[in-house]
Amino acid sequence: MGDRILVPIDDSEPAREALTEALELFATEQIVVLHVLDTNESSHGIEGGAADGWYEAKKEEAEELFEDAQAVADEYDAPLETAIESGRPDRTIVDYATEHGVDHIVMGSHGRSGVSRILVGSVAESVIRNAPVSVTIARRRSAVDE
Repeated sequence: MGDRILVPIDDSEPAREALTEALELFATEQIVVLHVLDTNESSHGIEGGAADGWYEAKKEEAEELFEDAQAVADEYDAPLETAIESGRPDRTIVDYATEHGVDHIVMGSHGRSGVSRILVGSVAESVIRNAPVSVTIARRRSAVDE
């Protein structure tokens, strides 16, 4: 069995770029697409049982992301394994990689720098610092690159 490649995804262009890059670089490996349900989102403006509704809605969104990801993978004749986890995205990605024998992580980055990165934080930066394996950051391709 080959390497396990983890590709964390959300509904962003950098995540789509990361999936495409993973499929191009690791076409013959086992690719696992992970979506993290950010539990910090569930606590903003939600009371009581509404949190359950949030969780179910986010799971449905994740399933749609997985369908879109598989459509991209079909272009490479590559099956995907999918996983949904809950928690803080950076920690959850690192924990998943550690607990599931991941050999490499390919993820997108929004490319924030300076004050924006400090205020907003950077999931990619935290994953790079804490991951037990190598991390490839896929950058958005520009018209110049194509």
